[in-house]
Amino acid sequence: MLKTKVAVLLATGLLASCVEAQNTTEATIRKALEPRLSGAKIESIRETPYSGLYEVRVAGDILYTDKKGDYLFIGHVYDTKTSTNLTRVRVEEINKIKFSDLPLELALKQVKGNGKRQIAVFEDPNCGYCKRLRQTTLKEIDNITIYTFMYNILSEDSFVKSKNIWCAPDRVKAWDDWMINGKLPPTAPAACETPNDKVVELGQKLRIQGTPAIFFTDGSRIPGAIDLKGLETKLQSLK
Repeated sequence: MLKTKVAVLLATGLLASCVEAQNTTEATIRKALEPRLSGAKIESIRETPYSGLYEVRVAGDILYTDKKGDYLFIGHVYDTKTSTNLTRVRVEEINKIKFSDLPLELALKQVKGNGKRQIAVFEDPNCGYCKRLRQTTLKEIDNITIYTFMYNILSEDSFVKSKNIWCAPDRVKAWDDWMINGKLPPTAPAACETPNDKVVELGQKLRIQGTPAIFFTDGSRIPGAIDLKGLETKLQSLK
């Protein structure tokens, strides 16, 4: 019994020492790097299992440093045995969302076919890549429900177009008319309220830096446009 108590005490002491050492290292790195990051705040620091590097998360990105914060490594780490991009895997992991938490009432809802599959797409009405995605992949795909968040990040005119579309009698038709056919909806009544500001806040919270951005029910995302084959492959992998 005595040996057991001693073992527990030793283990507790070792654990406390490890935690203290980790906290000290994090504090050292934070003190060394944050003043050099142009005002950006370090969100988290953790030791990686490779080459003594520490992962530093800043604005949703991953950087690497040594335990003193003397050196900064910007780039991707690969596992040479498996050719796995470890940085990309980690970024995808930390950027995952809970799809059911998305405020879908702020989005345009388009049901195609049986609508069983679901995606959420953030698009700016003045985004050329968004128009191409809408004119090809999203026009051709079937049996899916598409939630479109009008994410206005390119210009003030984007807010105007989104308001006109949101206040149109048929929002989904108005959106497709503009994105696919270049046909603008009528000017919205001044009193018509839109979720524009809330969608911008949501996009910033989700760290969406460009459009289009596609989210899937498993919480993963694809930044940028994707062709029909690629989207179908991704949706098939979720089953």
